[in-house]
Amino acid sequence: MNHGAQAYNRLNIATAVESANSQQLVKLMLDGALARLIRAKGCIVHHDIEGRNVSLDTALGIIGALQGCLDHERGGSLAENLDSLYDYMQRRLFRANVDSDVKAIEEVIDLVRTLKDAWDAIDQTTRPAHPVHASASTVQLS
Repeated sequence: MNHGAQAYNRLNIATAVESANSQQLVKLMLDGALARLIRAKGCIVHHDIEGRNVSLDTALGIIGALQGCLDHERGGSLAENLDSLYDYMQRRLFRANVDSDVKAIEEVIDLVRTLKDAWDAIDQTTRPAHPVHASASTVQLS
């Protein structure tokens, strides 16, 4: 990707993060984790050790941030279950990095996609009955 496209992508992501509510932020983080995991898988296939390390480290950071945001007081058993799931994902990714294990990464990709699907379903049930049209300043072109 050229430098102009990278700068546009960073600006686009920063704009999305600044205007997102907490539900949208979680979805953005899950998207980011998925992108890094898919990249890490490709890096293993192409024997790109540095790329694998960077991608997995970033995915681990995102998953750790999601885990750190859990509200155990209000979240009850759901927060406990998510905490355990995030912990499991992190352990699998540590192992995947040490062993260059594509199957472990694929397992975590499936888990993150399942979480993302759940958040998407929640988003669908909380939307207003009549669609609200976005202004030109809120439309993302990515």
